[in-house]
Amino acid sequence: MQDLSLITLDPAHFHAALVQKEMYAGVSPNVAVYAPLGLDLTEHLARVARFNQRATEPTTWELDIHTGADCLDRMLREQKPGSVVILSGRNRVKIERIERSVAGGFHVLADKPWILRSEDLPRVASALDKADESGVIAYDIMTERYEITSMLHRELVNTPAIFGEIVKGTSDEPAVWMDSMHRLLKTVAGVPMQRPVEFFDINEQGEALNDVGTHLVDLAQWIVFPDQALDYRTDIEMLDARRWPTVLSAEHWKRVTGTAREGSFDYYGNNFVSYTVRGVHVQMNVRWDLEGVSDTYVARIRGTKSSIEVRQGEAENFRPEVYVVPNAASLRGEVLAALRAKVEVEERGEELRVVIPDALRVSHEEHFAQVTRQFFEYLKNPESLPAWEKPNMLAKYYVSTKGVEMAA
Repeated sequence: MQDLSLITLDPAHFHAALVQKEMYAGVSPNVAVYAPLGLDLTEHLARVARFNQRATEPTTWELDIHTGADCLDRMLREQKPGSVVILSGRNRVKIERIERSVAGGFHVLADKPWILRSEDLPRVASALDKADESGVIAYDIMTERYEITSMLHRELVNTPAIFGEIVKGTSDEPAVWMDSMHRLLKTVAGVPMQRPVEFFDINEQGEALNDVGTHLVDLAQWIVFPDQALDYRTDIEMLDARRWPTVLSAEHWKRVTGTAREGSFDYYGNNFVSYTVRGVHVQMNVRWDLEGVSDTYVARIRGTKSSIEVRQGEAENFRPEVYVVPNAASLRGEVLAALRAKVEVEERGEELRVVIPDALRVSHEEHFAQVTRQFFEYLKNPESLPAWEKPNMLAKYYVSTKGVEMAA
């Protein structure tokens, strides 16, 4: 069978390069790149070059580069249907690129978010339907499902002997609480990253809930309602949403973007949202801070026997850990015994921490290869793509877009 071919279209975010952090069996090393000539393209090429030049397990990618403003039109004219189009960045126009790629007979592996506005939700549904009709697959890159703590969270929440049953919660005490803090200044593939000015245009990039928040919404559905199809029209009720800015001084702006400006800039990169899924109350904060040691994350899901929590903060040395917190002292022995039947446990007072072997720890950057390998498996066997993926993608983008509109 002929090797599968990859096409990178207008890589405007570093996630596009992370798909190529390793080689894949049955995938051609020659990758076509279509993009305007500019910093986004040169940064992308530099990242792939570093993968090829690294000392340990270097990749062997060969890039066939096509530059010009009409990159989408040229790609559709010049490339063979059946290839895989990789999309990351340019969030405002991403859905059009997905639609046209699918209509042209190309598979699509697209980074989040696919849309920024709720009025575009029917376009997501239409693109997915068209993909089915055309015999291709359009799939979004949900890397956080491949994080070991997310997988443990899902498994433990769905083990009644440990968790019990999900509580419905209230607006004051939600059943699901998530808080994610990302940093504007960070290092990627060992190199300090500068963000393009367009990143701070919320009409182009989206607000925090539009973008990073799609992972949180996806995890809430994936953990609490595993392998279940959700209908956003009947299963989800939006309750409340808010937004607030992160203020960048002129000096911060220079450090983050490499460009100069006068005065400070209010970046509306923070959102709160409250909603229910089949009556279960969900709340989340999604935030962008300027800089720090690491991103931070907290996710707590409350059951009738215990709460299952993922924490990634200073107390955990910024490495995510899984905790089980029994609801009462009388339940502790029962919960501990059931937990020990599944995993190694460290007792920390009233809390129980799951001991995760280092061999199962995979970095955020490596999750992209995991998603890509799974995507290739779906291409080999389309029937293995779960039927719930399509409706749950619509549910996810309904929450992320409606939440932003409510907040504004």
